Amino acid sequence: MTLVRTFSTAGRVLTQIRHDPRTVGLLLVVPSLLIGLVAWIFTDTDVFATIGPAMIALFPFIVMFLVTSISTLRERRSGTLERLFSMPLGKGDFILGYALAFGLLAVFQTAIAVSFAVWVCGLEIEGSTWLLFAVAVSDALLGTALGLLASAFARTEFQVVQFMPVLVFPQILLGGIFLPTDQLPEGLEAISAWLPLTFAIDALTAVADGSEDAEWILSKILVIAAWIVGSIVVGSITLRRRTP
Repeated sequence: MTLVRTFSTAGRVLTQIRHDPRTVGLLLVVPSLLIGLVAWIFTDTDVFATIGPAMIALFPFIVMFLVTSISTLRERRSGTLERLFSMPLGKGDFILGYALAFGLLAVFQTAIAVSFAVWVCGLEIEGSTWLLFAVAVSDALLGTALGLLASAFARTEFQVVQFMPVLVFPQILLGGIFLPTDQLPEGLEAISAWLPLTFAIDALTAVADGSEDAEWILSKILVIAAWIVGSIVVGSITLRRRTP
């Protein structure tokens, strides 16, 4: 694995996405629109102040998972990956290049979503806005990493969607959006404590209400980072050149 090949892969991916307005809109605009819709639904109530941080975690995470997994899988199904691997390009170069490309998009996506939630939808933040941004970026990167992991195992776009009930939906249900994690049944609470989206939601909520210090927030980001690195490593090891 070399940096030149990794950055070359990232540049190629960004160029492809730049020429696809629908994907650009899905990545950069849709999460903010969904956050705005939730804020609109709960106009004149205190509900958005409670669930708003979780929405910042949820929508970018889902969008990054879908776009990353389907885009990577399409490279394999089209034979592009097979042709790339005939050149001096390793699996690590490919996966890390994709992670860098979509990671950069995740930063822009998060900047737009956080700005929209705070300055347009009126989400009040008691803690540091920069910490909120840092957690939100790590959450979007988590969606990217899990998307890369799913694409390594899926054979079709439909199978990628089938991975959502396994990798995404349990995290949404147990992440503290519908019920605080400490009020879940004992077994489910134990499972929730190991899910990365739970750490993101807890950290974003803590920044919003100012209930925890920066050190506590950073510890949550480190756990999310460990999940990101682990997903990328496993994805690079299990990636197949083409889909049978």
